[in-house]
Amino acid sequence: MSAAFHALLTFARARSKQLGGAVKRFRGTRGFAFALAIVFFAFSALADTNYYRHVIFDNSLPAEDAYFYSSAHAEAPSTLAARDGKLPVETGFFFSPPTSLRVEWNSAQGGGWTAEINVVNFRNREIAFEGDTLSFWCFAPHPISPSALPALRIADTQGNFSEALNLAKYSKVIPAGRWFQMKIPLHAFKAESIHALDSNRLQAIVFSQGAADALPHTLFIDQITIGPSDRSPSSGSLPAPKGVKAVGYERHVDISWNASDSAGIQDYEIFRSLDGSEYQPIGIQASGLVRYTDFLDKPGQTASYEVAVSFWDGRRSGMSAPASASTHPLSDDELLTMLQEECFHYYWDSSGSHSGMARESIPGDDHIVATGASGFGLMALVVGMDRSFITRQQGIERLTKIVTFLEKAQRYHGAWSHFMNDDTGATMPVFGMYDDGGDLVETAFLMEGLLTARQYLNQQSNVEKLLYERITHLWESVDWAWYQISRQSDALYWHWSPDWAWHIHHRLTGFNEVMIVYLLAIASPTHAIAPDLYYTGWAGQSDTAIRYRSGWGGTTDGDNYSNGNTYFGIKLDVGVGSGGPLFFAHYSFMGFDPRGMRDRYTNYFSNNRNLALINLAYCTENPGHHKGYAADSWGLTASDDASEYVAHAPDARDDTGTITPTGALSSFPYTPDASMAALKHFYRDLGNRLWGIYGPRDAFNPGQNWFSPIYMGLNQAPIVVMAENYRTGLIWKLFMSNPEIRPMLDRIGFVADKP
Repeated sequence: MSAAFHALLTFARARSKQLGGAVKRFRGTRGFAFALAIVFFAFSALADTNYYRHVIFDNSLPAEDAYFYSSAHAEAPSTLAARDGKLPVETGFFFSPPTSLRVEWNSAQGGGWTAEINVVNFRNREIAFEGDTLSFWCFAPHPISPSALPALRIADTQGNFSEALNLAKYSKVIPAGRWFQMKIPLHAFKAESIHALDSNRLQAIVFSQGAADALPHTLFIDQITIGPSDRSPSSGSLPAPKGVKAVGYERHVDISWNASDSAGIQDYEIFRSLDGSEYQPIGIQASGLVRYTDFLDKPGQTASYEVAVSFWDGRRSGMSAPASASTHPLSDDELLTMLQEECFHYYWDSSGSHSGMARESIPGDDHIVATGASGFGLMALVVGMDRSFITRQQGIERLTKIVTFLEKAQRYHGAWSHFMNDDTGATMPVFGMYDDGGDLVETAFLMEGLLTARQYLNQQSNVEKLLYERITHLWESVDWAWYQISRQSDALYWHWSPDWAWHIHHRLTGFNEVMIVYLLAIASPTHAIAPDLYYTGWAGQSDTAIRYRSGWGGTTDGDNYSNGNTYFGIKLDVGVGSGGPLFFAHYSFMGFDPRGMRDRYTNYFSNNRNLALINLAYCTENPGHHKGYAADSWGLTASDDASEYVAHAPDARDDTGTITPTGALSSFPYTPDASMAALKHFYRDLGNRLWGIYGPRDAFNPGQNWFSPIYMGLNQAPIVVMAENYRTGLIWKLFMSNPEIRPMLDRIGFVADKP
């Protein structure tokens, strides 16, 4: 046994005692590494704004061999280990399970190297760290003298940066075989840029060549945070988590537990045993979440799990009672149920704590709840009740909470804003100064969900009957006609603000996701618009409408609403260019059942099916030669990609190589075989790289080896709902049973068509 390995063993045993014997026994080097990992949250599935006031790096996403949000560069004769220009991810040694970053260098005279670790800037994250001290944990297989340590710089979100800091001032010899925490006061970083450095708005930390000793060194870096310098443990015993459950599916196990009501919780720590005795830490979960997904990769695996709770002040509880589960083969029908339940939990587990509404993204900003995503979430809630993911009573309680919030929330001639504050219901102008009023499109998506839920309510129950009446009042109080601007206008408009009036002036023109706005506006029992606006606004052929379509589509195909062209051998009756992103075929059609009817232009079920088939054919043929596209790996629709939000579509301009799983999975009613093939690929082949506690992550780009760190409220619910419409038609039946819908379709001129 080497000296380094012996030191590691000694440290692992000491940490095991601190956990009260939580880690039962150890076998092999990897086992010892697991024993060291006992603090902080898992990055991959977090919904805690406060957490991101402190954490720069805790983990890579599962199965990553290089950390996407890093860069690694060396100039000869110096060397730095890198994979595709990024820092390697280490799975054998870590402080926070299951990974750390490996900085492996040789500093030579005349050369140089830099290793940059960036803050992950996901949507709505305000980079504003709280604390006065930068800290990170280090592990060295062999001792490293202070003089051999790298230099360190920091950079802020405005591109300002510090001069090189000599780490020798903050460390003695980095010992071999044990984790060592380095703490550096933020005031020690002096600006070298022309403008002042804001260290609390830090964007990156940069290690670079220090002394050129021409010797190889390796340093594992983990748990990079900014926090107070004087955090000290409190006293008192801590109860272990209760109610731990484990449910096995085909390739993974979902572990859940009861939320702790203790103050100051940092995270939950999950331990796994494959033989009932050797428990090893496999991951961590944020205090606000009570689920964890362990991907075992194949059927026939049995595992036991225990959970502990960790606090910000360093205290840790004992271990929970164990729970066991086994993976087992699933039929196609069982796979669909599993998919729906996983995605459903986005809306059930992680809704706004005060409102019950859907968060915009997770991780994200806890204060922001999204109006349209909440409408989709309401339809997912109905599916959850109907499939017994939750009890009917639980569902009614959540629906009541949401309706109560909406009754008090800020409104603009009956319309809600795009985003609201979870605490107060006040408008949150996320998209800028002018976005401070009513959003008719998001209101329509919300009302689509409310009307669906209204029809699910039992009129024989006094509680549910009252809830029916409250939803009806919300429905009747939306002044759709106000958003026509004037009776002379030939279309509806997206936004109105009491401060800016019609400043945004965004005309609602199809074909895109907003068909449901016109349908509901015409159906309104109190503030209806004329049916003619369906044809002059949504399907209008005015010069304004034509310019609108050609402007966003970059083509004249379909600029008159009708298209008629053939793409990959598939005719598209209606749509711009080759059809656009797939959410056009989902959002309005989650409640509105387009089967068996047509307007003047098309049967929209057939048209949506062709839109999905074009998307599938494009990804199969793959004219852009993107890595990972195939007949079972498709779905181009709107999502964030590695750098920005893109409405991904099957055309050269809007195809960045990013696949968004909701595209294929929400198309089950249109392309059941191809959607099932995509589900099996996403789950069985991509495994834990893509799959987490809410099902598939939001998007991925195989060519960039990028998997989204977030889930989005607009993308998980359509999977739940459209899969249900494919299986039973439940949501379609409920929405279409609203008494206002059939007369509205008659007024527009929809007529019967072949199924």
